[in-house]
Amino acid sequence: MQIESPVSHRELKLVPLAADLVVVGGGLAGTCAAITAARAGLKVALVQDRPVLGGNSSSEVRLWVLGATSHMGNNNRWAREGGVIDEILVENTFRNREGNPHLVDTILLEKVVREPNITLLLNTAVFEAAKQDAATLRSVRAFCSQNSTLYELAAPLFCDASGDGVLGFMAGAAFRMGAESREEFGEKFAPSKDYGELLGHSLYFYTKDAGRPVTFTPPSYALQDITKIPRWRQFNAKDQGCKLWWVEYGGRLDTVHATEDIKWELWRVVYGVWHHIKNSGQFPEAANLTLEWVGAIPGKRESRRFEGDYLLRQQDVVEQRAQPDAVAYGGWSIDLHPADGVFSEKPGCNQWHAKGIYPIPYRSLYSRNITNLFLAGRIISATHVAFGSSRVMATCAHAAQAVGQAAFLCQRDGLLPRALTEPARMTELQRRLQRTGQHIPGVPLRDDQDLASRATITASSEYQLRELAPDGPLVSLDESWAMMLPVQAGTTLDLTVWVEVAADAELRVELRQSSRPDNHTPDVVLEKSVHALMPGCQSVRVTFRHAFGDERYAFVCFSGNASIRLCTSEQRVTGVLSLCHAVNLAVAKSAVQTPPADIGVDSFEFWLPKRRPAGQNLALRLDRPLTPFGARNLTSGIARPTNQPNAWVAALAEETPAVTLTWAGPQTIARVELMFDTDFDHPMETVLWGHPENRMPFCARGYRVLDEAGQVLAEGRDQHQTRAVIVLPQPVITKSLRIELTRPEKNIPAALFAVRCYAKATP
Repeated sequence: MQIESPVSHRELKLVPLAADLVVVGGGLAGTCAAITAARAGLKVALVQDRPVLGGNSSSEVRLWVLGATSHMGNNNRWAREGGVIDEILVENTFRNREGNPHLVDTILLEKVVREPNITLLLNTAVFEAAKQDAATLRSVRAFCSQNSTLYELAAPLFCDASGDGVLGFMAGAAFRMGAESREEFGEKFAPSKDYGELLGHSLYFYTKDAGRPVTFTPPSYALQDITKIPRWRQFNAKDQGCKLWWVEYGGRLDTVHATEDIKWELWRVVYGVWHHIKNSGQFPEAANLTLEWVGAIPGKRESRRFEGDYLLRQQDVVEQRAQPDAVAYGGWSIDLHPADGVFSEKPGCNQWHAKGIYPIPYRSLYSRNITNLFLAGRIISATHVAFGSSRVMATCAHAAQAVGQAAFLCQRDGLLPRALTEPARMTELQRRLQRTGQHIPGVPLRDDQDLASRATITASSEYQLRELAPDGPLVSLDESWAMMLPVQAGTTLDLTVWVEVAADAELRVELRQSSRPDNHTPDVVLEKSVHALMPGCQSVRVTFRHAFGDERYAFVCFSGNASIRLCTSEQRVTGVLSLCHAVNLAVAKSAVQTPPADIGVDSFEFWLPKRRPAGQNLALRLDRPLTPFGARNLTSGIARPTNQPNAWVAALAEETPAVTLTWAGPQTIARVELMFDTDFDHPMETVLWGHPENRMPFCARGYRVLDEAGQVLAEGRDQHQTRAVIVLPQPVITKSLRIELTRPEKNIPAALFAVRCYAKATP
């Protein structure tokens, strides 16, 4: 028994903690920053004011994770973010392809607790910041409501990934809230006062079929008059969760301090919507449905945005402007919402896409006036318009990984964040990010420690694209279809396709390319041809005279009428895709983006892949094979398709193909890294959508690494991740390495993006 006598005052239990980096906020951005820094060797304290990690992606909010892939609804091919966030998304799809939000929590928690360098403080809210001087943070105080403990966290470096920027706010960091005028940065899409300057919060709900009739009595605070919501007729018994993202409110309020008021209004709306669905008599199909879950905290979109040395702006997004300090990229549309949200007469959002992905500069990831404060997540340095794109979770996580690596370099060299903008240091930061799987547009990995870059590489076979056999279903040309084919300088295309024609018709074919080699928007028409067809099954030969001037993708586009059906192929190949000229209503309003003339956004067509199990390639035969799939790609420094496949692809018939790295003399090898094809075009939404497979069909099922004597140094039997890091028990000395792969499927050849070899276990 413990008996305490009365006293005049007691202090809370105080636990002091010292770290190299304190990360405030455990959403996806904070989590990825912390994991990245910890793996680099820093002692990290990760402070999260909620019981789980993930922020808006957690089971508390249940928003799917997305970024540049945009539900496969734009022209950003192979754009899923790399590094830690890719690792998380691939693992979630492998374990949780049905999209259970609670399992997303477990994967994030597992990733963090597996890192011995991370001290994780859940249910712990930062409430005070102490400074060494006007421009330098010294420590923060945080309180855990579950163990009634006060923590004092001291570090030379801090990262604010808290969403509302609580640490930056207390530290006195410069910030903005609301929209800039058109004039300040020349952003033509800057919103009017009538539209509003802030995006609101959303609250989601889930339903389930109880198997018997279920009644519903709404709480007294539920919205009674559903017609107060201008789009009330869009509600139905099927949509739930973040498919009702437009149940949004709060953009006219202080989205930091009025969050509780906003939550109550959203509760009113959610229970009012459910009352309408259950009790209006308009939805008999809802008789057996019950509310399984209603969010208790709203998902926030926008509040403070902090100022770095550079503010990302609309022109950077639309024009895809190069950045000398690029460390990440975005590709979501510029997605602004009316401030009145669900109560607005206007559409729920205005989404305008760029023609491709855009770089995010490192200068936007630290405070311009608090010298040891990094910025991560939706609070990075961006205007309101650019924030409309950079705010989505996968983009936030991708940029936050750069913060984790930057913190390591700062700690190692005794620097502050701004110092890394010096060109040589920036090159090292980019290199370290790329080693961990992060893609930076236009910046190939150049690594002088990588022994593979000095090796002669030979392959047991190399795929040549001669034919995609006509063994798949037919697709109708009531929609236009295209094949993306990788071409090189001097390539001309002469091909045969197979069609089934119901009545006399004309098959119209166009050869196109993108105005930028690394984009995948077919906005330049190079050549056209028209082919008169009679009824029946037949082959059609299409010959183009145009010779391509560089390495890029060609688009062979077919249009006509519903009388024509094209044969497809069940063969799938890394870096080869079929596309359909269509609209994805989740992210666009039309198959052609047609913005107003005065908002600084381009007009262009959307050409989109179909999701598996659909999305077969168009069957074709080429007179001259395409050969960009050689083993030389393994050291190109780019580990995903961009303007070329950038992969070694083996012959389709080979079940266990191999590549061999040979050096002139013996090499000491302690670490081998392999980069596999986990289909960077697939968005891997974490919840609600579900996925047709848990293992990406292009990913080799297994691998073996052998030395020059044929001794097996390592093998993987259950490969599903993008990156395999093999640290050998003891370094080996050898003049060659052989890497054998297991073919993914009978109709998919084995592929590999990169091989890297290092003399040390930790490069």
